[in-house]
Amino acid sequence: MLIRLATLNDIPQILQLIAEVVPVMNAAGNFQWDSTYPNTTVFENDISRNQLWVAEEDNGVAGIAAITTDQEPEYALVGWDLNEPAIVVHRLAVSVHHHGKGIATKLMQQAEQVAVNRGIKVLRIDTNSTNKATRQLFPKLGYEFAGEIGLGFRPNLKFYCYEKRLDNNAMI
Repeated sequence: MLIRLATLNDIPQILQLIAEVVPVMNAAGNFQWDSTYPNTTVFENDISRNQLWVAEEDNGVAGIAAITTDQEPEYALVGWDLNEPAIVVHRLAVSVHHHGKGIATKLMQQAEQVAVNRGIKVLRIDTNSTNKATRQLFPKLGYEFAGEIGLGFRPNLKFYCYEKRLDNNAMI
């Protein structure tokens, strides 16, 4: 498996991955994503900012993660200082054909490596409260539950926030 920055050439495969994942999420009661989000424009923006990573397996995109410093204003509601630099993972997804291969873990490890490379000691992530897979994954990777918020761009949904603080020796 290769973890690398995404390119514009990856967008068709990324959109196919999203088209596969959204119905599975929705069937599980997770309506964080739909037919309008995430979309081509979102991924093009991520790529232009060098913050979209792909996990490549069998010559195809098996997973994605936007590894950013973009913190939602609502994060302050769980007591996080938004002025503190943090690596924030958004748009984490793994192809339904590649579940169980540790791809999400590898993408989260890449986020941690980006944090280390930039000298940032805090990693943050949020997930829909109904997303059982991520609610199990994040604590296994050393993330601590910080609280529940709503997000303005996704009304009527609840999101759980998780944070991991790095010390000089911490790596997943």
